[in-house]
Amino acid sequence: MTTIVHDTTEAVQLCQEYNLYLKPIAKMTISVALPQLKMPGKSISNWEVMERLKSMVHPEQFSSLRISKSTMDFIRFEGEVENKGIVKSFLAKLDGKSIKLSGFTDILKIRAAENKVDFPTRHDWDSFFRDAKDMNETVPGERPDTIHLEGLPCKWFAQKDSSSDRPSESVLKAVFESFGKIRNVDIPMLDPYREEMTGKNFNTFSFGGHLNFEGFVQYEDHTGFVKAMDLLRGMKLLYKGDDGKAVACSVKVNFDTTKHLSESSLKKRQQERLKLQELERQREEQKRRQKEEEERRKEEERRQRELEEEEKEKRREEKLRKREQKLKEREEKRNQKKVKKQQEEEQKKLHLKIAMEERKLLLAQRNLESIRLIAELLSRAKALKQQQLEQEKEELARQQKAELARLQQLEEKRRQQEAELRRVEGEKARALELQRKEREMRDRLLGNLLKKSTNADRQEETEPAFPAESPNNVDLQEGARRANLGNKRKRAEKTSAEARGNGGVVRSFQAAGMDVAIRSRTTAEGGVMGTEVGGAKAEAGVDGNGAGAEGATVMNGATATGGAEARIEEVGGGGAKGVMGGAIVIVMDRAAPVAAAGA
Repeated sequence: MTTIVHDTTEAVQLCQEYNLYLKPIAKMTISVALPQLKMPGKSISNWEVMERLKSMVHPEQFSSLRISKSTMDFIRFEGEVENKGIVKSFLAKLDGKSIKLSGFTDILKIRAAENKVDFPTRHDWDSFFRDAKDMNETVPGERPDTIHLEGLPCKWFAQKDSSSDRPSESVLKAVFESFGKIRNVDIPMLDPYREEMTGKNFNTFSFGGHLNFEGFVQYEDHTGFVKAMDLLRGMKLLYKGDDGKAVACSVKVNFDTTKHLSESSLKKRQQERLKLQELERQREEQKRRQKEEEERRKEEERRQRELEEEEKEKRREEKLRKREQKLKEREEKRNQKKVKKQQEEEQKKLHLKIAMEERKLLLAQRNLESIRLIAELLSRAKALKQQQLEQEKEELARQQKAELARLQQLEEKRRQQEAELRRVEGEKARALELQRKEREMRDRLLGNLLKKSTNADRQEETEPAFPAESPNNVDLQEGARRANLGNKRKRAEKTSAEARGNGGVVRSFQAAGMDVAIRSRTTAEGGVMGTEVGGAKAEAGVDGNGAGAEGATVMNGATATGGAEARIEEVGGGGAKGVMGGAIVIVMDRAAPVAAAGA
């Protein structure tokens, strides 16, 4: 078992060339007495006890602590520390102390003591060789001069320039030659025949997983043997790597009790080796003969297989030849049938071709006749078409003449309408002039009437009025009424003329205290015209050309300021004239008797 070593101050150099040292073994035995378990099913944890022991030596640490024995009465631990000098401090912290586990009322007492090293003493080998009857102290190998080593790591004793981890006898000799001159060394695992001689496996593995080996070292004199045994007592082997890390390994050391390196043992092993070599040679020869026999047998089998294959190949070729012959005959028959069938098909094709040619000739004749018939039909259709075109041209010429006459008539009508429009414009201008004059006359008339009414009022105040039945008064009243009526008719005619010229003009008359509003409207084509007089509305329907219109009259019973009754009399057809259309409206006013002063 190998362990990592952190403190190498106590290491003693064994072989500087291979970085091997000897380090003292610092082990102790720790026994923990267990109490009687009173409750069934309850147990003590070994891991918990081990943790308590580690905590008791804190801050120091065990390099290794393992359980060597565990019973119902005690648990025995085997602990190892880095240096032998701190063993006493560990013993002082553990020996005679006690610990208490959770769940238990009793305390556990601890006893600790330094571990005794199991190593042979001088008395052991002296008494052994003295009492042994088959030993001769004068013969090398039969006296205390050979050391038996077990548990040596293979890698530590391998050649430095070798890639293998197999140990070397020269390295083993160089390492242990520091104690004295060596006569002979032996590593059994290097002998390929040793396992067959002894029936023992020399390749062993330690707990740490490294491959270990055993070896024998024989010194020439007893002094070297004693010196080596004294220095190896209580020591373990330590190896320092090139990286500075150190690893220690416990090695079992004992004196040889089997005469392993004596002359008789060497000769015996040599004879056995020779026998084994001879047996191996015989086995090799037997293997060679068996191999040759096997090869010869295989060769015979191969030849037999080749003959069989050749025979099979001949039979197969014969079958293939017969099959090819049959296929050839069948192919010839098939070809003959095929040629015959092709000839028949060619005959059929020839007959079919002749029939097709005849058919094509017949179709060509029919096509020629059809072409001639179509040409005749087309020529007739062309003549008919030309005749129709001539008729259409004549009809088109007649239509063009009629259209020209119609356009001339329309042009004549347009000229007449323009003349009529110019006439209407002249009438409109005259109407506007008459309106202006009428306005002047109305203003003068109103002024005269106002003056007369004012004078009459004054005369009434100063003079007595005329009798009602006086003929003079009646004549005066009748003359005044007729004068008013004539004025109103003139104004109505003037308004009608303005309406005809404007197509819709609003006029307002004031006479003898009566307000009359005339509003007329027409469409652009003379379609609809409406006239409103004193809040009454009259509509007249006119056709598209603005010919005569039937007048519609709505009576309005509005009373004028002077007590006069206003009405619109119906006007018959033919009253609307002009291009734009219009309506002639005559406003009649029947004035009440007005008292005129001084008439």
